[in-house]
Amino acid sequence: MDKTRLGTGLVVGVLVVQTVASLLWNPDSTLTGIALAFNAVAAVSTFLFVRRGGRAAWVVGGWCAGFFGWHVLGLGELAGWWTTGLDAAFLVGGGYQGSVVYQAVMATAAGFAVHLLLPRQRQVSET
Repeated sequence: MDKTRLGTGLVVGVLVVQTVASLLWNPDSTLTGIALAFNAVAAVSTFLFVRRGGRAAWVVGGWCAGFFGWHVLGLGELAGWWTTGLDAAFLVGGGYQGSVVYQAVMATAAGFAVHLLLPRQRQVSET
């Protein structure tokens, strides 16, 4: 399995989990609507990325970087490193420990997706 397919699979996994979590556990309808809108745009970007054969990976990588940042923000909020006032947006299922695990797993998955999807310059050997 190549890194693009693995990265795309991670993106799809993050989108599915985040969408289900937003629908099931977010008590604020405004935050749910915003989350669903971001997830929909990311899903369309991912679909277009796959359909075009891997061109414009930076778009999907950018979305993943945004998801990574959001979950790191949530992890820091739950850990008490900073306060944003968005406590309700980061609690999953109302439990603190489950929310911390959720934010950590989602941040890690999104971070790996960024790593796998962003294009790299080819290395030329000096032989």
